[in-house]
Amino acid sequence: MSSHNPLLKLEQRAAEADQIIAYLKQQVQLLKEKTIVQASVREEKKLMVENAKLKNDIEELKKQLLEKEKRRGVLDVAMTSDEPTVECSSKPTPPKPSAPVPSASPAAAQSSPPKDEGKKKKPEKKDGEKTEKKQAAPSQEDAKVDVSRLDLRIGRIMEAQKHPDADSLYVEQVDVGEASPRTVVSGLVKHIPLDQMQNRMAVLLCNLKPAKMRGVVSQAMVMCASSPDKVEILDPPSGAAPGDRVTFQGFSGEPDKELNPKKKVWEQVQPDLRTDGQCVATYKGAAFEVAGKGVCKAQTMSNSGIK
Repeated sequence: MSSHNPLLKLEQRAAEADQIIAYLKQQVQLLKEKTIVQASVREEKKLMVENAKLKNDIEELKKQLLEKEKRRGVLDVAMTSDEPTVECSSKPTPPKPSAPVPSASPAAAQSSPPKDEGKKKKPEKKDGEKTEKKQAAPSQEDAKVDVSRLDLRIGRIMEAQKHPDADSLYVEQVDVGEASPRTVVSGLVKHIPLDQMQNRMAVLLCNLKPAKMRGVVSQAMVMCASSPDKVEILDPPSGAAPGDRVTFQGFSGEPDKELNPKKKVWEQVQPDLRTDGQCVATYKGAAFEVAGKGVCKAQTMSNSGIK
């Protein structure tokens, strides 16, 4: 019997140790849960504080908005109450829904001002859109096609040289009264000697769409009297300066900023450009004129086309 007593004692102690270990594990788990709960409570308190701060900020912004609306004479809308009551800023007395409109319900009285304002605003927008369309239409599709659509200006060919890749073309730098000269490519090599292209006055069409000619972009066109076997550059009147506009009596109007190639304005106007019997350049009988300075002419070519 004595030999079994120590074993029984050991077994009892082992069982007690297991119970103690299980208890400690439970305590550890409880501590973990308590820590999590405390953290969540702290987070909840923090969020509540932030929420209260946001509410205060919102209320402050509402007050500022209402004050600004009162200054502008806009209707004050009560945002805090459940019923959407509306007060006019011009009435300091307590709101009486039945007093302003006896025959209408409070809801109708409240909703009518915004509707009236909406009705007033919408026609203004539509009218604005209509006027814009009416203004835009004449300057584009519906505008008359005549010589006033062309931006014809006096220019000075500062220098000219042969095109590096085309034997029949000149490349000129032309002053047309702008901040910098324009590059112009002209097929005049066979008709005008190079020395006569230097530092000479001319008439230029300045609102054609820029076009690349054998690798060089041309930004205008030199106007010439032309026949199958002869070409002459039109001469401006004496005293004309670069940038002076060429006008036509009976054809008033502002030129297009840039001619739309699809509308073929130049192609419709060009057939009526001719020199008369005195070599004066004309459009339907009206001379190419620089106000106060005179008319543009060819040197010798009368009754010839101009292009």
